[in-house]
Amino acid sequence: MNWKNSTSRYGNLTIGIHWLMLILFIAVYATINLREIYEKGSDPREALKAWHFMLGMLAFGLVWLRIAARFSSPTPAITPEPAKVQMLSAKLLHLALYALMIGMPLTGWLLLSAAGKPIPFFGFELPALIGEDKDLSKQIKELHEFVGTMGYYLIGLHVIAALYHHYIKRDDTLTRMLPIRK
Repeated sequence: MNWKNSTSRYGNLTIGIHWLMLILFIAVYATINLREIYEKGSDPREALKAWHFMLGMLAFGLVWLRIAARFSSPTPAITPEPAKVQMLSAKLLHLALYALMIGMPLTGWLLLSAAGKPIPFFGFELPALIGEDKDLSKQIKELHEFVGTMGYYLIGLHVIAALYHHYIKRDDTLTRMLPIRK
């Protein structure tokens, strides 16, 4: 079992975290969107919001492991090598995705802190990052929701790029990240 990246493939740790983060993203977006089918203040709605917060904070913790894994071993080369403009756009998209994985949970934590609400984390309560400030809470909420909407586009663009490379360019961009090896 190869846990570290090589010059030609991502290691099992990077691959595992990548797909786990996808599952977390789906769950985080699903919980916050599914809450809308329940009446405000109802137990199911509040439970979905709590799961949204907890899963978001789990993603926040895992992104740091993902970053450590990324910098502790080489990034596999794409074969054949894409044009420089594609490499630059890939780096910018990855940077934006990392900003999303860090920024969304952090703004959620700040939002709950400013709203004076508890920050649940699987039976624990995280400390508030800032003092209660209802006006600031509203501003952070708007930012959090806007960036969350942008997240759909970033994730979609990431998926489209991977599929483009796999089916049109026919390079190994996608297969380097797949857990099943041929």
